[in-house]
Amino acid sequence: MLTVYGDIKSGNCYKVKLVMSILAIEHRWHEMDILQGDTQDDWYLAKHPFGKIPLIETDDGKLLSESNAIIGYLAEGSGLIPDDPFAKAQMYQWMFFEQYSHEPYIAVARFIQFYLGMPDDRLDEYKAMHKKGYKALDLMEHTLKNSSFLVGDQFTLADIALFAYTHVAHQGGFDLSHYPAIKQWLANVEQQSRFVGMMD
Repeated sequence: MLTVYGDIKSGNCYKVKLVMSILAIEHRWHEMDILQGDTQDDWYLAKHPFGKIPLIETDDGKLLSESNAIIGYLAEGSGLIPDDPFAKAQMYQWMFFEQYSHEPYIAVARFIQFYLGMPDDRLDEYKAMHKKGYKALDLMEHTLKNSSFLVGDQFTLADIALFAYTHVAHQGGFDLSHYPAIKQWLANVEQQSRFVGMMD
């Protein structure tokens, strides 16, 4: 049985949790409190020298980090990954977009507001996150006006990767009221079989 080291409030960890629920993958969840420094404990750094989460560990001791790599491994051979080569490439395109153009802004703003409680010394950084975060949301809205999911009408890992932080973007001060296509897409994801919420 796989062991997952993660923080239930983290979007990156939630991706793993959601894939495991949808695919009914049995696992153990080892809760990590990043604010209490759990990821910097010696026993964890021995597993992951960068001290990041999520991390999965197989019964034979193999370790895999980086959320999108983990969900790709978990979903191999499932319907969450398109068979068509171009559609699969589009899925990866959105997953790279999530890591480089979405998560660094929306997740960081959420971390400052939701995790840290808006300390004064992070306010300028918080405000700077919004311009690029909204740019990412604008691109998603443009795409989702014409399709149910990010890769046409197939629910894929791209949707899971981007759902994780988009559905809690308001916790970082982002207003989704002007993004009707994104709001419908969020509802579409929540309607998937064996969907589980972040805090469930």
